[in-house]
Amino acid sequence: MTAAPPAASPTSRRLTTGHIVFLIVAAAAPLSAMVGTVPLAFAIGTGPGVPAAFAFAGVTLLCFSVGYAVSARRTGGSGGFYASIADGLGRPPAVGSGYIALLAYNCATVGLVGALGYFTQLVLAAHGLDLPWQLCAAVGLAAVAVLGYRDIAVSARVLAVLMAGEIGVLAVLDLAVLGRHGTSALPLDSFSPHTATGPGLGVSLMFAFVSFIGFESAALYGQEAKDPRRSVPRATYIAVVLIAGFYALTSWAAVGAIGPDAVRQTAGDQLGDLFFVLGTDYLGGTGSTILQIMLCTSLFAATLALHSAANRYAQVLADDGLLPRRLGAVHPRYASPHLASIAQTVLSAVVVGGFALAGLDPYADLTTSMLGLGTLGIVVLQALAALAVLGLARKGLKAGLWQGVIAPLLGFAGLAVTVWLVVGNFDLLTGTHNGLVSALPWAVPVIGVLGLAYGYWLRTARPSHYARLTGPADTPAPT
Repeated sequence: MTAAPPAASPTSRRLTTGHIVFLIVAAAAPLSAMVGTVPLAFAIGTGPGVPAAFAFAGVTLLCFSVGYAVSARRTGGSGGFYASIADGLGRPPAVGSGYIALLAYNCATVGLVGALGYFTQLVLAAHGLDLPWQLCAAVGLAAVAVLGYRDIAVSARVLAVLMAGEIGVLAVLDLAVLGRHGTSALPLDSFSPHTATGPGLGVSLMFAFVSFIGFESAALYGQEAKDPRRSVPRATYIAVVLIAGFYALTSWAAVGAIGPDAVRQTAGDQLGDLFFVLGTDYLGGTGSTILQIMLCTSLFAATLALHSAANRYAQVLADDGLLPRRLGAVHPRYASPHLASIAQTVLSAVVVGGFALAGLDPYADLTTSMLGLGTLGIVVLQALAALAVLGLARKGLKAGLWQGVIAPLLGFAGLAVTVWLVVGNFDLLTGTHNGLVSALPWAVPVIGVLGLAYGYWLRTARPSHYARLTGPADTPAPT
């Protein structure tokens, strides 16, 4: 039967549904996605059809969430993909998935530290303060380390403030576009079948799906949530709807502001400056400056959210003896995995410092490679988690045809296609044709297979250890 989540003291149950929503939305980094990926999707994807790609991705991931909620309730809303995959596919696949999660979330966090240093340096230089990117990254990582060490509710409150500012400034931009253009600011052509499925559809879908990275992280906070069996699924649903609606509406307003016929060329010319140019045009110089500042806070929020997610994976794997058990220690006052947080901070500092000492570019080399690999790993885990829900149905769990079969099957199909798109367009996603970077996707199956083999070895060589791993035994689950 499904293992109960580890007992938590009442004082550690501090997260509400709202707190978890902010942690999820922060990980997705809406403003960073708008600035970094939407212009590329406009330029080399479907152009004015990009809003439809975001809407499609949102519907697909909502289907995934419907099935994922079944697993979250069974696992007590904790353990993330590791617990979900153990529940539906068994312990050996879960071990492989746990190590993939550790790789993916740590790589994504390291990549965001590089992006934070790079863009903070650019924004400060634009306003007359010239500082090295290494210093900017170090200050940002130090702030993440302090918040990651402390009570998770403190991080959630900080993220709530940052998310309010980040989403608020883009909402004002959307309203300014609507105020100037009226209904023509939302051209119906963006959702016409001809435009939405035009040339570049695969690229648009890839960027749309990867822009949701982190939305599934609610199930990592079950041990710290007040009512995990309700708040974790609910927070996941709310976050998917918010992120999808925000991405679709803001990209749609951008199409209206530029014009459907001109959006592809304009985005290709301006790329990362596209939304700053729109901010200057519709909100004035002050609005553009606020957008620049909010980009930096968006990257900080995303780094903090993914740092927290990486810590929770290290904690659950350590609790199961798949990592040094000390990493699973919980702080007596803050109820946080403080040693896992320190380890993740040190890892980030070492990797970023190594890139800096090698004289490599913080964005073109560090961010693109690490974030690209992390993104691929997380999408693979999402697909496996959807497959795990189907595994529960195969084992006899009666969750209803829609929730137990159709929704997770639709989610799995969309995510499997996304994996194929990300691997096939990895050079495009990372912005480089370097042979070493192009080979990075192989790290995901290699880590997964080694973890799978280790899981089977534990079952044979250390059955008592194997029996203590999360999830059910390899027998049919109860109905």
